[in-house]
Amino acid sequence: MNIEEFKELLTINSENEHLEFKKAERSFDFEKLVKYCVAISNEGGGKIILGVTDKMPRCVVGTEAFKSIEKVKSDIFQKINIRVDIEELICEEKRVLIIYIPTRPLTKPLHYKCSYYMRVGEELIPMTSERLQEIFNETSEEYFLKPAKSNVSAEEVIRLLDSQAYFELIQLPYPMNRDGVIDRFLSEKIIISFKNNFYITNLGAILFAKNIRDFDTIYRKGVRVTLFNGKSKISTIKDFSFEKGYAAGFKELIELVENQVPSNEVIGNALRSQVGMYPSIAIRELVANAIIHQDFSQTGTSVSIDIYSDRIEFINPGVPVVPLDRFIDSYQSINERLADLMRRLRICEEKGTGIDKTISSVEAYQLPPPSFKKRERQTVITLYAHQELSSMNKSDKVRACYQHTCLKYIINEKMTNQSLRDRLSIEDKNYSTASRIIKETLTEGLIKIGNPDNKSNRKEYIPAWG
Repeated sequence: MNIEEFKELLTINSENEHLEFKKAERSFDFEKLVKYCVAISNEGGGKIILGVTDKMPRCVVGTEAFKSIEKVKSDIFQKINIRVDIEELICEEKRVLIIYIPTRPLTKPLHYKCSYYMRVGEELIPMTSERLQEIFNETSEEYFLKPAKSNVSAEEVIRLLDSQAYFELIQLPYPMNRDGVIDRFLSEKIIISFKNNFYITNLGAILFAKNIRDFDTIYRKGVRVTLFNGKSKISTIKDFSFEKGYAAGFKELIELVENQVPSNEVIGNALRSQVGMYPSIAIRELVANAIIHQDFSQTGTSVSIDIYSDRIEFINPGVPVVPLDRFIDSYQSINERLADLMRRLRICEEKGTGIDKTISSVEAYQLPPPSFKKRERQTVITLYAHQELSSMNKSDKVRACYQHTCLKYIINEKMTNQSLRDRLSIEDKNYSTASRIIKETLTEGLIKIGNPDNKSNRKEYIPAWG
């Protein structure tokens, strides 16, 4: 936060569920801080600012509280299992602490010492049983319609959200006046009428924020892109935090990723050109996939794209709701409202086709098969740089055979020894190499013979689930 943004906060008429000022010149009670973190997180996240008087007109008095920022962050995590950010700002030559508190996980109210706290206006009170039950009954769809920023005017909506990007993506002419923008945003649930103003929904902020950090409920959800030197995390070359809304900044995000990926020089018709190491459509689909299928109830974590010399990893918070070996033909999203709007904005493909297109493009580039893995609270999809077949291990070859069989099956064809040889660039004279890979895939139980009644030697294969 810069000084201008901080001074604008000081002009807000009154504290609310998302914002608290504390004088705290000499110190601030840690137990009380933890309770405020619980209450503000339960109400959707927000900020506590130490070193400022809470009554208007507010004065910056500075604070000596919490000299070790890393220690207090660690202590809060140990107490209530959420990660806060703390920023130290110097204003008028005085130290101010801004504590950013993420929203709680979906369906899970936070508590401290068996007490569930909430905010009502400026007050810190125990949560009512009715409010607790509302939280327990939440769904992911309700999350997207909750406020990311409340009590905003039409002018503020335009200032905070990239309305130009919305109309370009939806392929509609930009309205002649602001009311036309507001009406369209209301119809999409990007904003919702609230008393005499509006509130911007999590859906609207996630997709169209000019800067995600303007919204307390999602400020940790910017996509992180990291370029590493070599095949490990030991040495980082570049680290980007992409802070635009996913829809508003999608094209720019894809360009950022592709610009970090090495390219190969190809000579054709006496002209040299640079060709990316990975298919553009695969990068695009896997970025969109990570965004759509992330678990927004996980706080303090976001989608990350890690680029190494031999692979790209697309990592999203949350574990998949379909089996890993059915990614290619199945579709189920816990964020269907988000996915639906992103499809209409032409950012992602129709249900269930993104992974198909990814694997198809990988085959066209003659790359190793992508891998799909489930880590603790994460899903990781990896694209690999080119390898000769002789460099692939058994699991790589089996995975390539299985994915190729699935691709054939969904276009109403069957995998054969010949089609697998074409996929893996195996010469016809090495027929037995393809046969061995097929046999290993059969042994793994991933494929089965698709024409068991056919007595000819030409076997055809389909997925085990087919």
